[in-house]
Amino acid sequence: MTQWQQALAEIKRGCEEVLLEEELIAKLKEGKPLKVKAGFDPTAPDLHLGHTVLINKLRTFQQLGHEVIFLIGDFTGMIGDPTGKNVTRKPLTREDVLANAQTYQDQVFKILDPAKTRIAFNSEWMEQLGAAGMIKLAARQTVARMLERDDFKKRYANNQSIAIHEFLYPLVQGWDSVALQADIEMGGTDQRFNLLMGRELQKDEGQRPQTVIMVPLLEGLDGVQKMSKSLGNYIGITDSPTEMFGKMMSVSDDLMWRYYDLLSFRPLEEIAALKQQAAEGRNPRDIKIELAKEIIARFHDDAAAEAAHADFTQRFSKNALPDDIPEVTVTIEAAAIAIPQLLKEAGLVESTSEAMRMIKQGAVKLNGDTKVEDSKLEFAKGSSTIFQVGKRKFAKVTIC
Repeated sequence: MTQWQQALAEIKRGCEEVLLEEELIAKLKEGKPLKVKAGFDPTAPDLHLGHTVLINKLRTFQQLGHEVIFLIGDFTGMIGDPTGKNVTRKPLTREDVLANAQTYQDQVFKILDPAKTRIAFNSEWMEQLGAAGMIKLAARQTVARMLERDDFKKRYANNQSIAIHEFLYPLVQGWDSVALQADIEMGGTDQRFNLLMGRELQKDEGQRPQTVIMVPLLEGLDGVQKMSKSLGNYIGITDSPTEMFGKMMSVSDDLMWRYYDLLSFRPLEEIAALKQQAAEGRNPRDIKIELAKEIIARFHDDAAAEAAHADFTQRFSKNALPDDIPEVTVTIEAAAIAIPQLLKEAGLVESTSEAMRMIKQGAVKLNGDTKVEDSKLEFAKGSSTIFQVGKRKFAKVTIC
């Protein structure tokens, strides 16, 4: 296998689509460092593992000797990416964007090599473009072309509003590729329209069009929706080691392999060997532990990974209570309170209906060992009890 063939195999690992692959091969055969761009709008202060699918691929390009441009969309972030949205997003303030951008820079270097990473902000060229330049840019596309985009098409068909500034988003993202003279742009599969816009604008400017590489969207802990902080199904890269470990262990056995494919740095041969071991009877839990420790070590260190494993084993495998149980006081006017309301007041559930559902599932325990089976169970004023809801929520609740 030639050097470019090896590089192509590494690049395509875990990718959903390459447009156009023959162009990428031609660029790799040139043997020159390529400019590889990926944009991130700092719409929230923290990154999660879903973001790292793309960042991991940027790391691959760094290891192959290419120039990685981590583009922070401080200008586009104030527009708000309409991708996948059925309503207009609320634009962020300049202050919000800059604060979030700083945390992105701090976090991304847990994966990327800072010496080989160029951090760029698209306000640098977009503010220079000015109002007249923006009008000229907008003149390059039609409303009909914009309505070919899935989310716009659906909103228009459903008589939902589309703000004019939302049409500017893909144009600005595409102009970023022109400004950076990108050879490759990477993004999620939901970014297809925006990524291809970059190719169109580069052709208009007489540049060689960028190759588009799309990576899959990582499912969250529920295994259904894409990982998202707003959906609560995420693992944040700034989460504590203990929290990371617990969340990783809650992933289903089937979803675990998806996480291995998209998040692990292990060679493909090793992952194939683990799958074979599972097929031959090895407990998937033990294989999941290996992945959890790998992820925690990446964002913390090996010692933190081992400590989180030990804590998890003590807490759940041996049914031991954690040492750091928070203490909560619930004040009532009556002589007693029913457990659904008590769990809600203690902050262990969002609602009484969730409390009753958790009780029905056998997920509520008292003092570490007694499973609650009756949702009408009451606790008297003056009592103090340790409650556990699910695998990770504990509280010592005193009623007064």
